[in-house]
Amino acid sequence: MKPVTVSIDVPQTPEQVYDFLDVMAHHERFTNHYLTGWRYSGPGGGVGSRATVTAALAGAKTDVAIEVVDADPPRRIVERNVSAAGRRLAHGTYTVEPLRTGGSHVSFTYAWARAPLADRLLAPVVRATMRRANRTGMRRLATELVRHVSTAGS
Repeated sequence: MKPVTVSIDVPQTPEQVYDFLDVMAHHERFTNHYLTGWRYSGPGGGVGSRATVTAALAGAKTDVAIEVVDADPPRRIVERNVSAAGRRLAHGTYTVEPLRTGGSHVSFTYAWARAPLADRLLAPVVRATMRRANRTGMRRLATELVRHVSTAGS
């Protein structure tokens, strides 16, 4: 299946964005519109941080194990996602790039390495559903970054 990428420009520096995204618990704040029941393990941030969540999309629910498997501060975080009893394997990659005018361009790419037959047969619908959920997540991320940076500065 083709990957899905969404992005947003935010006024925060790449370091501020990365520092926020590096903490696994912060992801709940901008993805809890479709990822619920967050349970954390491992370190709070960085490679090895993990969460198990329940994904609810298009009327279906499934548990997803998320683990940060690679990081290149302040530019990139790669998560491995396993769900559907191991039949679905994907990687979520956050990329943070400085904007020439200040701030950052933040993108998130969800790429399937393995997908159940139903996902492959309904690929256009699955991809559209993921794109919609992740676009909402990016808008919510921008809001949470404003809250986080203003709180961290006080």
